[in-house]
Amino acid sequence: MWCRNRVGLSICETNNMKLTLVLLFAALAAQAQLAVRVSPVKVTGQKAIVPLALKNNFTEKIESARAAVFLLDEQGKMVGQSTKWVIGGSRDKPGLASGATNAFHFVIASDKPYTSTNLTAKVQFNRVVLEGGKLADVTKEVSVTPAGK
Repeated sequence: MWCRNRVGLSICETNNMKLTLVLLFAALAAQAQLAVRVSPVKVTGQKAIVPLALKNNFTEKIESARAAVFLLDEQGKMVGQSTKWVIGGSRDKPGLASGATNAFHFVIASDKPYTSTNLTAKVQFNRVVLEGGKLADVTKEVSVTPAGK
């Protein structure tokens, strides 16, 4: 099949590269063992609430998971932050069973009311502990997706 263009790369080769990239990104997203969906920030006076929906795709229970949330205003300036255990974290809090889902509402309090209601949340997981104390690789096994995407 002949399909060369003026640049030298064939249109077929260009389309194959695009398809490969799409499949690569789909494969990376499918590998997420802890899938997290971040809903839009809700601001009420001196509190900002960031709802998270968590799904455990690991074959084992997640004993605990710790995340940090950074609140950003329209200019990208950080206006608040908090770090919490979103799964487990103590003996009296249960973990998240394999295949299970859960919701967590991150509440970030401020000394004074937030001046903007148009805030975005950046969520980063820094620790995921699986059954038996095994640590998960948060860079490879946690996927954080903003709502609407």
